[in-house]
Amino acid sequence: MFNKFMKTLSNMHKGEKGMTGLETAIILIAFVTVAAVFGYAVLSAGLFSAERGKETVYAGLAEAKSNLELSGSVIGLGDNVSQSLLKIKFTLKNAIAGNPIDLTECDGTSTAQNKCVISMTTKNDYFNNVKWTKEAIGAADADNLLETGEQFEVTVDMGDLGVGKALSENLTVNDQFNIQVKPSVGSTMTIQRQLPPAIEAVMDLH
Repeated sequence: MFNKFMKTLSNMHKGEKGMTGLETAIILIAFVTVAAVFGYAVLSAGLFSAERGKETVYAGLAEAKSNLELSGSVIGLGDNVSQSLLKIKFTLKNAIAGNPIDLTECDGTSTAQNKCVISMTTKNDYFNNVKWTKEAIGAADADNLLETGEQFEVTVDMGDLGVGKALSENLTVNDQFNIQVKPSVGSTMTIQRQLPPAIEAVMDLH
């Protein structure tokens, strides 16, 4: 009886094979290889993302360091007889201690060499790249670059906005105008002002 039981038990396990050490090693090596490849892929993706993030931060910083800032008031020079605006004056400086900004003047012709573009909008007209002049205020060198510590006063003459650019109506009491200063690098600076109820020779425009 016992012999039959042992024989039956032996037949139940007949044909089953065990796993050898070599097969175990091969499977282990396969798992390690897959894990290493996956880990390298994850690490590479992380390094790439970090590098792109750093580039974005540096690009944003460079953009910010190339921004203009209005220094002081916007001044209007007017004719109190005709009650019309003659000139607009404003002073520019670097927003932060950053990169020099090219403020070569626009002579109002089609061959103008300026890189900083000034456009003007009124209730009736829009002119892009109008004529403008500049004058250094305080300490500054002789070049056209607005550098750290320098300030340039910009003048826009309403009667001389450039070739083919003339206001359809003179700006007068309570009129609004919009000036955009667009450097070659950096964000656009917008100046929007309204003329007072009475035009004076010199006006601090708000």
